[in-house]
Amino acid sequence: MTVPKVLVTGASGFVGEALVFRLLVDKKFIPVAAARGTTRVQGLCAVVPLNLNDPQGLPALNDIRVVVHAAARVHVMNETATDALAEFRKVNVEGTLRLAKLAADSGVKRFIFISSIKVNGESTPPGRPFKADDAPAPRDPYGVSKYEAEQALKQLASETGMEVVIIRPPLVYGAGVKANFLSMLRWLNKGIPLPFGAIRNQRSLVAIDNLADLIVTCIDHPAAANQIFLVSDGHDLSTTQMLLRLANALHQKPRLLPLPAWLLVLLAKLLNKGAVAQRICGSLQVDISKNRELLGWVPPVNIDRAMRRTAGHFQDAQIK
Repeated sequence: MTVPKVLVTGASGFVGEALVFRLLVDKKFIPVAAARGTTRVQGLCAVVPLNLNDPQGLPALNDIRVVVHAAARVHVMNETATDALAEFRKVNVEGTLRLAKLAADSGVKRFIFISSIKVNGESTPPGRPFKADDAPAPRDPYGVSKYEAEQALKQLASETGMEVVIIRPPLVYGAGVKANFLSMLRWLNKGIPLPFGAIRNQRSLVAIDNLADLIVTCIDHPAAANQIFLVSDGHDLSTTQMLLRLANALHQKPRLLPLPAWLLVLLAKLLNKGAVAQRICGSLQVDISKNRELLGWVPPVNIDRAMRRTAGHFQDAQIK
């Protein structure tokens, strides 16, 4: 019996690279890594170049059973493009649809799109999490581009019969995490006092191992076809609780100053950092009950174990 091949785009990125490693360990599918730059999976599996902006920069898909599309122009805190939405659309909408059309024409059975919880919106009232089938409400150019890509993929699925699966992660963390989460690890590891000791919000996170596990489940689960899934660790935390657990995983004594959330929000607005304050002080929860009911999926790694892995990798990297 022929082992199915799965093309993973964005294989030099955090999610794509982790997924390729997971597929290599499982040996249930043969991963083919598509990346624009260098990737650590080089030499471990087939690697093909990818340029979503160029119709000639797409890989051949004739022997690919499933495409997992994790490549994207990602959300950045300090956007510099004059027309940010146009820049996001070039890659996240036009590039995605170009690849998906090639996949459908090549006989690919299923196209898994790694979208974003930003399609649902930026925040939730405490205790009222987003659900997979809620009406979308993207509010920034990145979220809008991901939503437009989802709509285009659904239309393509209806026209071609290629199955489409959409997964919307919130903040993804794990070994090798970058950006703001890495900054938090550095601050905590150095014992820098942080003014986040009295925040009582609720945030959903997803460990990279849990996200990869859901993606692998969706590769061949019959019930995943043409569905939207949200994903998390299944255990929501306040910003304060998250920092305390990370500090514990780092074996560091946390130094969290109990500034009121309203004061943090006010200071952030004065510094024109309102979006940052929303991420730190606001709530964003997701309901993953659909995953359990439809796929029988629950997160295999609990949040404390995932944070220990994240912290351990970070500290090992500091030593090197």
